[in-house]
Amino acid sequence: MIANLQALDETERRELYGLLRAKDLQIRRSMLANYRPYAKQMEFHAKGAKYRERLFMAGNQSGKTLAGAAEMAMHLTGEYPDWWEGVEFRYPIRAIAGSESAELTKRGVQRLLLGAPEKKEEWGTGMIPHAALRDTSPRAGVPDAVSSIVVRHKSGDDSVLQLLSYDQGRTKWQADTVDYVWMDEEPPMALYSEALTRTNATGGLVTVTFTPLLGMSDVVAKFIRDKQPGTCVTKMTIDDVDHYTPEEREAIIAAWPEHERQARARGEPALGSGRVFPFADSAIAVEPFPLPPHWPRIAAIDFGIDHPTAVAWLAWDRDSDSFFVYDAYRQMDGGVLQHAPAIRARGEWIPVAWPHDGLQRDKGSGQQLAEQYREQMVNMLPERVTFEDGSNGVEAGLSDMYNRFQTRRLRVFSHLSDVFEEVRLYHRKDGQVVRKIDDLMSAIRYGIMGKRFAKTQAEAENSLKRKRSTAPVLPFSIFDPVAGY
Repeated sequence: MIANLQALDETERRELYGLLRAKDLQIRRSMLANYRPYAKQMEFHAKGAKYRERLFMAGNQSGKTLAGAAEMAMHLTGEYPDWWEGVEFRYPIRAIAGSESAELTKRGVQRLLLGAPEKKEEWGTGMIPHAALRDTSPRAGVPDAVSSIVVRHKSGDDSVLQLLSYDQGRTKWQADTVDYVWMDEEPPMALYSEALTRTNATGGLVTVTFTPLLGMSDVVAKFIRDKQPGTCVTKMTIDDVDHYTPEEREAIIAAWPEHERQARARGEPALGSGRVFPFADSAIAVEPFPLPPHWPRIAAIDFGIDHPTAVAWLAWDRDSDSFFVYDAYRQMDGGVLQHAPAIRARGEWIPVAWPHDGLQRDKGSGQQLAEQYREQMVNMLPERVTFEDGSNGVEAGLSDMYNRFQTRRLRVFSHLSDVFEEVRLYHRKDGQVVRKIDDLMSAIRYGIMGKRFAKTQAEAENSLKRKRSTAPVLPFSIFDPVAGY
């Protein structure tokens, strides 16, 4: 290739360079035509045909803003690909789009719609096709930012998009009636309500795309907890992004603070401050009922070294993967000799999950804490509890509990007042879980982590019989503290 280039004279080289630049520009001006959504992006678009309000809640760098820009460009131009299953505007529209600040709107929404903000000569290399780009208006006081974009619709008339930012306040969003609103990054509820109001007369649509770093905010609650009519949620995790290798995903997740990983990687609300489980008692309570004998059970203990000892008993409905907390014990004073009989009284056959601090040794006897309970005939699991993959991350466990509470797959018998007290008081400050009055919450988390060890009474007794039948005959009798395992 180099030899061929050297054979060209200066004029021929310039002509070739010009052709290559033209080809490159043509490709970059085909961003919308070349848009090929991932499955979750496709799902988000398709829901526009049925739902007026859509939330695309996704992890960082997963393509949520790209999907928002692509859909906005389609509605502005009226040009939809063959694979499109979402709503279609057959007429020119008036629309609003924006983000948290003027700078973020410019660097996110505007860049993806027009192209690099600082290279006006290349505007038209974003999602809005160059041929459809009619005009732009500058935004005062913000270099390279625009306040509106005029786009030619396939009908022959023009669509108009106004670019705003949340920091302009509610009055700026009190614009004329519009057909479509796209909010990139999470807005305050008052601003979201104003945007929705702008579409009331037209029956228009509002879409929101963000990573839920603000936790269970009013906007998030509207979609995923309250599930108001006409709303829907699409969740996209880092695992749904095809262009990452498993090694790249692992490295990306590891680089984020632990308390933000579920939000940034999985699109799950990060509970930065406030309640960890912001659910009303009535939403998670269930009146006590006879537990079916085919439901396995497991107990889990949070050792009270410098805080109360807490134990939770859970029944597991395997068919729906649902848990019911049916009993609980929390006691500040006393030691193993006091707590062990209370645990055995709920069913000596029920396996008891325990965390890593059960490996700590007593300063006097040098004996591990878990072993002390075994000596008191408590049916402790052989090893400390972990997830099936060997991990034991607190945030992963809390995320699982949150999802189960939300989907009614984790319920608490209504008479367990200590559990409800902890649900109400369990909270975060500056992103970190406050480790106070969290003993039963920890025990429930351990129990769910160890669900694979849960047993029915029949399973536990049969396992014990097999254990005893294969045990060697000794000249004296001993107690096997881990019988059944």
